Amino acid sequence: MSATSDPEQNLQRAMARVREAAERGAQIVCLPELFQTQYFCQREDASLFDLAETIPGPASSRLSEVAKELRIVLIASLFEKRAAGVYHNTAAVFDSNGELRGLYRKMHIPDDPLYYEKFYFTPGDLGFRAFDTGVGRVGALVCWDQWYPEGARLTALQGAHVLFYPTAIGWHPAEKAEFGEAQHDAWRTIQRAHAIANGVYVAVVNRVGHETGNIRGQSAPGAGLEFWGGSFLCDPFGRVVAEGSHDREEILLGEVDLRALEEVRRNWPFFRDRRIDSYAAITNRLIDA
Repeated sequence: MSATSDPEQNLQRAMARVREAAERGAQIVCLPELFQTQYFCQREDASLFDLAETIPGPASSRLSEVAKELRIVLIASLFEKRAAGVYHNTAAVFDSNGELRGLYRKMHIPDDPLYYEKFYFTPGDLGFRAFDTGVGRVGALVCWDQWYPEGARLTALQGAHVLFYPTAIGWHPAEKAEFGEAQHDAWRTIQRAHAIANGVYVAVVNRVGHETGNIRGQSAPGAGLEFWGGSFLCDPFGRVVAEGSHDREEILLGEVDLRALEEVRRNWPFFRDRRIDSYAAITNRLIDA
């Protein structure tokens, strides 16, 4: 998806895309990270906390109704107001009966140029989670989480068949020519590696378009971000089953074969051969000599 400056318009467009995906046979649909607005974390502005809503709340209620009407599972990335001064970047999982199956609150919070998320989001406190839905057991993580093998592993260990990553990632225009290709390749590679290492499918859902964080006519200073799209689904071999373009909106459809998970794990039994007796040091920040 691309995003306009009007949150209500973005929500309506997202629901229209969900309907179209369902008409084309989708049984589970995932929307990009914080799809209701342009990516506002390009600056630190306390007034933007007003964009957040409780869950349940107005937006989540409308999304729940759409999931129930279409009989699909829907994963939606929302700016959650938990309490005054406590806000989360949250993925909500709605089952095909409209029920809120659960929440995942983004665990890894970045703070980089034009990605000032630590100003807005409290780190998640629900842990890494997998959810039983009408179409299987799935995990939902969010954007910066996609760089961390620990999150993918802990979600897969709970039996998730698919890891979904709602995402908002793009290029700084001034850096694209020099670093853009390598950045995109690293992003694609790390997530394909999650699929291989854990014997799961991985679905990554990004936004497209050049954005200045425009919220109702108020933009962040600077050149903005060029979101690189490239949403994809890969199988447990890391093979890309479906992939989107860099520069336009698309509904990306791919098939998940649960029988393939069994076959792959029988031949690549990574979970069987894990040396869990030797991994305790992973909880250290660093291992000093």
